[in-house]
This record gives sequence, C-alpha cells and structure tokens, in this order.
Amino acid sequence: MKNVNPAGAITEFRDVFREAGPARWRYVLLSALCTFGLFGTLAFTQNWVADRKLPEIDYINSWPADRTEAETKAFIAANQKDKDAREKAQAEADAEAQRLWMAVGRATGVDVDTMKKKADADKAAEQAKKDAQDRAAATLNMPKTQAPVDR
Repeated sequence: MKNVNPAGAITEFRDVFREAGPARWRYVLLSALCTFGLFGTLAFTQNWVADRKLPEIDYINSWPADRTEAETKAFIAANQKDKDAREKAQAEADAEAQRLWMAVGRATGVDVDTMKKKADADKAAEQAKKDAQDRAAATLNMPKTQAPVDR
C-alpha cells in the first residue's frame, strides 16, 4: 500500500478523457443524468420510514373473572397439596438414590458414613444461614409500628 499514488491515476484518467474525442462531453452528460436520475428516483419515491406495526396482545385468563373467594382458597389449597405431594415424592426418590449410592460406596471401600455426616452438617449450616437471612429480611420489612422498642 505504500507504493499507491493517486496522482498517477488522475493523470491517466485525464489522458484517456482527452483521447475520447469530441463526443466525450455527451457521454459525461449521459452518465451523469443516468446516475442522478436513478439515485434521485430512489431517494424521492421511497418511503424510508416504515409505519410501526402495533403489537398484537393476547389476553390469557387462568381463572374465571366471577370466581368466589371460597373457590380461590380451594384452588390454592389444591395446588399446595399437589406441590407437597411432588416434594414428598422427590424427597423419597432422593433418599432412595442416596441409599443406593451409599451401598455402592460401601462396596467399593469408601467411608460413606463420614461423608454423610459431613454433608448433613453442611446442609444444616446452609439451612441455618438461610433462616438467619430470612429472619433479618423479615425484621427489615417489619412496619415501624411493630418494630421492637427498647424501654
């Protein structure tokens, strides 16, 4: 790129333009008209700003608008019962998987009892930390009228 010189290109263009003869100005005018005509047509006949399409909104009703308070409470109770059943089934599956892995560990000579004690201690510490955070958050969210008062 350091040997590029635009002066040579300009000089060569000037020589070719002079050699084109007397018809050169007609060709320059014709090419300029075509160029400006094409770009002018594109620029002035196009709507370059498209109209914004409004979004379509779908409303989803997950419950009837006229349900009663009793129906709402029954719905919540049924969902809580289903959730408790799922959590119980998951806990049973986890316990069975742990029992099987402990059997594999014992068969291979791993001290699974020590590992289980350490894992249980870690879980208890994590639960205690979470409970402390929950208590602190509950204390911060307590209204001013219910805050404990030192007397």
